[in-house]
This record gives sequence, structure tokens and C-alpha cells, in this order.
Amino acid sequence: MSNARSALGRYGEDLAARRLTEAGMTVLERNWRSGRSGEIDIVARDGDVLVVCEVKTRSGGSFEHPMAAVTPEKADRLRALAGHWIQAHGGAPPGGVRIDLIGVLLPRRGAPSVEHVRGVA
Repeated sequence: MSNARSALGRYGEDLAARRLTEAGMTVLERNWRSGRSGEIDIVARDGDVLVVCEVKTRSGGSFEHPMAAVTPEKADRLRALAGHWIQAHGGAPPGGVRIDLIGVLLPRRGAPSVEHVRGVA
């Protein structure tokens, strides 16, 4: 991944983590990796629910909307990663697990747009 793309992704994840915190959630981890299975962008707690967040950041407006990025295959991978995280951290929380998507759009001018969709998968 290029440095510019990596920086763009980090910036989007920073905005997403801030949005979750402002919504009253606790960010537990960022960029958690499970071997070759992949990475969870943000793991958070919303009350007694574990929230696995996929963050998609797009700039300029020439790309697909970030919300179009979670295909059925991606949703399956996120569910599997959530299971790995739970195994590594002592079991499922009482409220279960939810998978959320946060789309960050960075226009050429003006403030970024952060959209949080709960329970996408």
C-alpha cells in the first residue's frame, strides 16, 4: 500500500474512532490482526455489545461510495475475525457481537463526511 493511501486510511480511522467515542462507545483496539486472516480496523464496546468496525475512506468523489465496499465475502471475513478476536480475549460479551461500517468521504473542499451504519452483517 502506498504511503499516501496508508495515511488516508489512518486519517479515516482516526475520524471513525472519534465518531464512535462521541457516540458513547469505548474503542478497545485499532488495527487488530489475526495472523493471515486479516485485520479489524476498530474493535469497540457499545454497552455490553462488542462492535467490530470496518472503516472505508474515500477521497475526491471519483470512487464508489464507501458503503458499497462490504460484499457478502467481506462480511463473512469480518464475522470470522470477530470470532478470532473473541477467542483471543476471553469469550463473547453478554450483549453479543455487532458488525458496523463507517464510511468516510473526504471531499476536495470542505469538511469530511463520516457515516456510521450499525449492524451491516
